Amino acid sequence: MTGSFRYLGEDPVFEGYIIRVAKGRFEAPDGSVFERDIVRHPGAVSVVPYHGDGTVTMVRQYRAALDMHLLEIPAGKRDVADEAPILTAHRELAEEVGLQAGRMEPLVEFVNSAGFTDEYSHVFLGTELVEVARDLQGIEEEHLTIERIHLDEVPAMIADHRLLDIKSIIGLTMLRDRLGSGGV
Repeated sequence: MTGSFRYLGEDPVFEGYIIRVAKGRFEAPDGSVFERDIVRHPGAVSVVPYHGDGTVTMVRQYRAALDMHLLEIPAGKRDVADEAPILTAHRELAEEVGLQAGRMEPLVEFVNSAGFTDEYSHVFLGTELVEVARDLQGIEEEHLTIERIHLDEVPAMIADHRLLDIKSIIGLTMLRDRLGSGGV
């Protein structure tokens, strides 16, 4: 590959509750200019709340974009200005499932769908869990249910489509790998 791509700017198309859509302009290595639709997202944080007995706490909540309930690890968007991802992780864990982690450590980071969005996700491992008051935010959270699953169930849940959420699949798989190699 010779040369490089260059970002030239963007024009706003839509601004919503969670995302912004822009028309981005770029210059290719050959000098040609092209446009791409870009979804701008503040980023997300999620937590794998591990209880030490092989189980994790998850939530089942309604996802409007899919018009279905999904089983997921607790998560939320990075919507508080200048809040460090680890602080967002602590906040979301308490808000959604009423847990506080005595220990919170990075597990994995990834981009969600690089072909059209800049959403960047941080997944943390929360351990040494204690119960705290919940502070549900939004109608979906008010109607979510809390479930506890055993990590041994994860491969079958993925295979038979009971677990579809990618952040949860990645986070739970990373934890299983870590435990399999003697860590946590």
